[in-house]
This record gives sequence, structure tokens and C-alpha cells, in this order.
Amino acid sequence: MLNAGIGLTGVALGLGGSLAGAVSAAVGARTGRVRQLRWAAGYAIIVGLGAIVAVVAMERALITRDFSLRYIAQVGSSRTPALFNVAAMWSALEGSILLWALILAGYLVAVVYRFRRRLTDPLVGWALVTLFAICAFFFGLMAGPVNPFRLIAGPKTLDGPGPNPLLQNHVLMAFHPPMLYLGYVGFSVPFAFAIGALVTGRVDDGWLVITRRWTLFAWGFLTVGIMLGAWWSYEVLGWGGFWAWDPVENASFLPWLTATAYIHSILIQQRRGMLRVWNLSLLCATFSLTILGTFLTRSGVLNSVHAFSKTNIGPAILGFFALTVVVSIGLIAWRGDRLRSAGGVDAVASREGAFLANNALFALFAAVVLLGTVFPLVLEAVTGQRVSVGRPYFDRMAIPLGMSLLTLMAIAPVLPWRKASTGSLRDRLLGPAVSAAGVAVVAVALGARGFVPAVAFALAGAGGGAAVRQLAQNVRRQRWRGVLGSSGGGMVVHIGVVIIAVAITASGSYSRRAQFDMRPGQTVAFAGHTFVFESVEFLTSRSRNEKRAAVRVDGAEVLSPSLVQFNGSSQTVGTPAISSSISEDVYLTVLDLPGDTASARIGVLIMPMAGWLWMGGGVIGVGTILSAVPRRRRREELPADQASADRIEATVDVESSERVGVS
Repeated sequence: MLNAGIGLTGVALGLGGSLAGAVSAAVGARTGRVRQLRWAAGYAIIVGLGAIVAVVAMERALITRDFSLRYIAQVGSSRTPALFNVAAMWSALEGSILLWALILAGYLVAVVYRFRRRLTDPLVGWALVTLFAICAFFFGLMAGPVNPFRLIAGPKTLDGPGPNPLLQNHVLMAFHPPMLYLGYVGFSVPFAFAIGALVTGRVDDGWLVITRRWTLFAWGFLTVGIMLGAWWSYEVLGWGGFWAWDPVENASFLPWLTATAYIHSILIQQRRGMLRVWNLSLLCATFSLTILGTFLTRSGVLNSVHAFSKTNIGPAILGFFALTVVVSIGLIAWRGDRLRSAGGVDAVASREGAFLANNALFALFAAVVLLGTVFPLVLEAVTGQRVSVGRPYFDRMAIPLGMSLLTLMAIAPVLPWRKASTGSLRDRLLGPAVSAAGVAVVAVALGARGFVPAVAFALAGAGGGAAVRQLAQNVRRQRWRGVLGSSGGGMVVHIGVVIIAVAITASGSYSRRAQFDMRPGQTVAFAGHTFVFESVEFLTSRSRNEKRAAVRVDGAEVLSPSLVQFNGSSQTVGTPAISSSISEDVYLTVLDLPGDTASARIGVLIMPMAGWLWMGGGVIGVGTILSAVPRRRRREELPADQASADRIEATVDVESSERVGVS
């Protein structure tokens, strides 16, 4: 009862603070009352405090095994190890909404602190209204249909089953969801300022500049979250892959696509004053897709290892999604006269032209993924007919789109703004072309076969060559500061993407798989490796029972794939064993292990360059941080006279690019 009371108090504080803050900020922004706007900052603190109180109460209930709470009875267990017991908070629906609210409240408080000297600015005021409204929706869910502190009716449960076995079989589940949510929720901040800019009519570049880092970090968190999810899938599910085009995977990929397009597109607006409507639309679409992803994963409309069970909050989330879309479109249409661009693209062979093509491809990619994800749901809702859109559709569409994006990644960084002469264009493209040819030759020499993989390797080489060229040029003229800002950090991100592209191409095209029925002492050879089945070990602990096979690889390392059954669950989970090197992964699974240990069926998978995936993700994370650091100190404040503010210069990166001669 104590945990429930504390938790509900926190939810009430969060909901009350959100509603009061939205009203106070709206009145202040509408009437210019400074006191109302300053009150909003206090209400943000109340929202943050409420979220912290609710989360502390939930974690306390998990740690003390308070099975009087229905949620703890569903996901808690006295046998669950401490780390997974803490992470159990976000292992089911109610706790995931609570984590979402905590992160959202944190962003709200961070915005109030960051703009504490500009709280009287109407743009900031309307952005706070938007953030408070989003907070009110999620706290309202917890006060209603997804109350995480609901008590069990009847006798108290003595113990619970613990989290889903798949969610307590790897340490990444303690980090993957929070990182993903930091990305999802982070897009609320630039979206809120976009709404503020539309409401106030200040649709110049000011709101872009002040939200640049918020957007970059949200994108970076989402990227790393997706990569951690792929790593978890690879090391836990035992199928040997990292991306299956699962609808819930797609739900996180969709806002990533539109956000990536937005990050590239705003450079055009900042440099040339173009694409204002398009950029606002991309940002609103990104936020809307995070809400759609919430609907897909938490409404119960999907059957997926990643999704939650069927719930009754689907209509509420879908309604909020519809409201977000309608308000965004309505505001953009209302301000259409102020969003017109004075200029246009001077030449196709220019950086603007390449970025426009980039945006078109990302938008098409998002449309393809959205269609394949949502079409089966819509068809079933309308006709009752169930269809499945599987991996062949997504692979068939994604491969040409991905190669086209790699091509633009090689071309865009070396192109000048406005237009390029034929001679200049030839000189600029020579470096990427040489890199492409060199990588293709090396790949073929190392055994690469097939037209599509060879082309993919060549395009990756061209993209990497273009990024290295740009970085070298920056460093030559500005020394270590050349790796900072959108120009330097962005090229580091491109290098990370190239590494991932090479890993996906190699592992997808040249992996080899086999199954062997083996007896103790038996040796088999496969793909240049030898495997000796040595023994079977039975391990029992308080939380699980495990049958582990010992397989010696190449006469040296012993790998131990296993079958695990957690106490409180009848589900058996296969846990692969992986030996990684720079060139390949040896991936072993136990497919069948009889109790008498007379034989075992062992799955063997050789994955070339699989480890490069995680290395590429790390490089992207570093590049994101470098992109957020300016090349020189500058003020990133709003103009003092907001009503007649002159157009703010794009960013210091554009200024720097002019100095180093790339524009």
C-alpha cells in the first residue's frame, strides 16, 4: 500500500503540474504576462519531481518484492537477479510508459533550465505549452488505463514469474530501452519549438539554430538504441541475425529515417533559406512517427517478441497521433505565406541538389517501410483478412534505396553550393572514384563474389573516401577543430555508416550455416574450422536451470551455447555462444540437447565482419558528439527583438566551410 500511495502521488503531481504548466505557459505566451511564464518553470519542476517520485516508488516496489501491486506480480520475482529486477520496470506496458514519462519530464526540466533567461519569450512559451501538453498525455495514461500502481484484488501473490525470459537473458536489456526512449522522447523538444515558431509566426532560422543540438542528441540516442537492439537480437535470439524487419523494429526505424533526412535538409535552409515547409513537415513527421511507434508497440495490435500484450490504450494513443498530425498540418498551412522560399536550386550538380535527392530517397524509404508495416494492420481492420509482409519485400526495396543513399554519401560532401563547373566537378569526384575502385579490387582479391556485393563495397569505398577527404581538408586548415561541428562530426558519422554498410554486405552475402548431430568426442569440419563436441554441463541456480554444451573450436577456444529455462516460466531460451574477430564471427547454438547427453544438435554460423556493425555504431556515436561541438565559441541565443529578428546566420559550420573553401 505504501508504494502504491507514493507512486500515485507522483503520478498526480506530474499530471497536475503538466496541466497547470500548460495553462500558465499558454496564458503567459498569449497575453505577455511575465509572471505566468515564470510560473511555468516552477510547474516543470513539479512535473520532474512527480516523475522521480513515481519511478522511485516503482523501483522500491520491485526491490522489496511488493506483490500487492499488480504490475510487480506480473514482472517481479524473488529469484530475478538485481540488475534485471531493476530493469523489469520497463519490461512491460505500464512500466515502459512510466520510463517514457520520466525521460520526458527530464527533457522538460532541461529545456526550462537551458532557456531560463528567455522564459518570457513567446517562442519559448509556446514550446513549453507543447511539452507540458505531451507530458499531460502520458501522465494521464498512467492516471487512467495504464496505472502502474494498481493493487491486486484478492489475496496477495507470494511470488511472481519475473520479466519475460528473453528480457533477462542479456545485460543489454538494461540499456537498450532507455537509450531508445532518450531518442524517441528527445524529438519532443525540436517539435515543441517548431510548434512555437509556427504559432508565433517566427519561422526564420532562429528556432533551427537553438534546437540543433537537441535534434542531434535525440538522433544519436535513437541510433545507438537501434544498434543496441540489433546487438541484443544477435546475441540472444539465436537466429544469427540482427535485423528481421520486425514491425516493432520498423517502428523505431521510421522516425530515424525522417530525422536523418531532416538533419541533412536543415543545412539547405540554413545556407540558402530554402525548404522551410519541407523541414517543418519532416520534423513534425518524426515526432508523429514516434507516437505511431508507441501505438504499434503498446496497443497490442502486433504479435512480436518486442511488443507488449494486448491493451486498451490503443485508441488513446491513436487519437493523440491523429491530433498531432492535424495540428501540425493545420499550423503549417496557416503559416504557408511566411514559409515560402525566395530562392531555388541553381543546379542539379550542387550540394543543394544532392541534399534534395538525399531527402527524396529517405522519404521514399520511410514510405516503403511504413507501407509494409501498416498495410497488413489496415487491411485486417477493414476486411478481417490477415496478410504478412515479410523480409523479401523489405529487402527488395531497401537494397536499391540503400545503394542510392551510399552513392549520394560519396557525391554530396565534395560538391560545392549553388553549382560546379565541369572541370571542378571532375576534380572533386576523382577521389571518391579512386576509393571506390580500390575497395572493389581489394574486396574481389579477398574473395568477394557477386555483382550486388561488389557494387555495395565500391559505393562504401567511395563514401568513405569522400568523408576522409573532407576531414583531411578540415584538419589541414583548422587542425584538431576540423573534426568538430556538422562538417567534421558529420563526416565521422558517415564513416560509421560506411563501416556498417560493409558489415551488412559481407555478413549478408557470405555467411555460411550448417547443423550437425554430434556425440561427445566427435569432430566436424565446416567453413575452414573444426568443431569438437566435448561435453554437456547442467547448471542450476536460484533463477534458472541451464544445459550447456562445450564445443572446442579449432583446437583452442571452447564455446558454450546453452538452453536456459527460467524458474517461473515454461519457456526454454536458447543462448548462442560467439567468438568474434576482426574478420568473422563463429556463432554456435544448441538446437536440441536430449537429457541423456548422448548427442546434441549444434548449429554453426560463420558471419564475416559481423563485429564491424557494433564498431560502426560506436563511430556514429562519437561523430554525433563531435557534430554537437561548435568549431568556435558563439552565442546561440534568440534575438532580443523577436518580432523583427533578422535572419540568423546558419551555423558556425557553414561559416567554417566557406573559410576552408568547400562551399
